[in-house]
Amino acid sequence: MTDTLDVTPLIDPEIASALAALGVRFDTLSDQTLPRIRERRAQTPLPAVSDLVQRRDHAVPARPPVSVRVHRPVAAQGPRPCIYWMHGGGLVLGTNLADDARFDAWCPALDCMAASVEYSLAPEAKYPAPLEDCYAGLAWLHANAEALGIDARRIGIGGTSAGAGLAAGLALLARDRGELPVAFQALIYPMIDDRQVTVSSRWNDPVWPPQANRYGWDSYLGELRGDAVPCYAAAARATDLRGLPPTFISVGALDGFADEDIDYATRLRHAGVPVELHVYAGAPHGFDSLTPGTAIARRANREIMAWLSGALTGP
Repeated sequence: MTDTLDVTPLIDPEIASALAALGVRFDTLSDQTLPRIRERRAQTPLPAVSDLVQRRDHAVPARPPVSVRVHRPVAAQGPRPCIYWMHGGGLVLGTNLADDARFDAWCPALDCMAASVEYSLAPEAKYPAPLEDCYAGLAWLHANAEALGIDARRIGIGGTSAGAGLAAGLALLARDRGELPVAFQALIYPMIDDRQVTVSSRWNDPVWPPQANRYGWDSYLGELRGDAVPCYAAAARATDLRGLPPTFISVGALDGFADEDIDYATRLRHAGVPVELHVYAGAPHGFDSLTPGTAIARRANREIMAWLSGALTGP
């Protein structure tokens, strides 16, 4: 692997200023530092939410049990379409509680329900356990759609970063098992290629640099390497993308995942899958959630909401 390329001078100035104030970076991730980083993140207060959305945690029967938080607008009438979501965190960090604010905004605005799954984390849980957690949650949503007030015909999936990578793998798994329909997939800067062979994968992203990415993948894959890594673990390895649901992909132009995400969108299009791709100039990884007040982040949020509005109600 060649030396990393510093992309800091190319970052949008507004995003750069906001990131500098946060001091967020994960280049020290290791087995030794992971517990401390998890503890520090757990102590960070979550964004405030309103009383416009009801939130309820459900224990999904699985081995071990999986927790799914269901979000429903208080004003919702009748069965509503649903977004099934997987949080980010490089496969080793994060919680579905961090997405409460997202659905506090999305559910009333889009007149939809949402469900966020608390999948198990690596390195304690390696592939396929986290992905099977996500599958179990999706299966439970379908089985209980009527009781939950969900329109089972309109359940789509999505996520951010590692969660988007899990969503991409889940779409492939659902297609190939043929048990659970997926109406769409919304992938925000998905983490989908463990090989780190693209040019952008070697960029020194100020949020999620190559060494953090390597640690996340190694933690998730365990002893799996090379051709032994299945496409359900790393969706970029899939050779047949036919039959996947309509897809939204967004990524910052400076994100280490930019090349793999742009390539995946291109191959989806070639496979006949309706796909919409957004690439945001001057934006590194996580720009929309870490710097939500910036102009680029606000535009990114408007554009995914516009796409979701059609996906949730369209054919």
